[in-house]
Amino acid sequence: MVHHGRMSELTRIPAPDGVFPGAQYTHVVLGTGRFVAISGQLALDEDGRPVGEGDPAAQARRVFENLRRCLAAAGATFDDVVKLTYFVTDMAHLPAVREARAAHIPDDRLPASSAVQVAALVRPEFLMEIEAFAVVGE
Repeated sequence: MVHHGRMSELTRIPAPDGVFPGAQYTHVVLGTGRFVAISGQLALDEDGRPVGEGDPAAQARRVFENLRRCLAAAGATFDDVVKLTYFVTDMAHLPAVREARAAHIPDDRLPASSAVQVAALVRPEFLMEIEAFAVVGE
């Protein structure tokens, strides 16, 4: 993707020497350019209403849509994402998260990732929060 006339240069190292390859992520992503940090996004619509209460797939789709909009505001796309962190209230929600992610990020461009199960999020109706870090062309 071209941003502000320059392409972001990202290098992915799926399995550094001596490190077991990750199945759903890339171990190391290096980039040159501007660093973009996107706060953890929740399943909220543009009016601040919760989306998909009790439905991990609907929440994941909305969270990725919010991430897409935040990235766009920084002149970035999911192609520029170097790291995603998933905070889920139940690890059983990860397949729904992966399905929503697949709609935005192909398997050959997976970012570095961390998945953490948490006791609670800011409000009980939220099943997940996802943050992103990206690097875009200078």
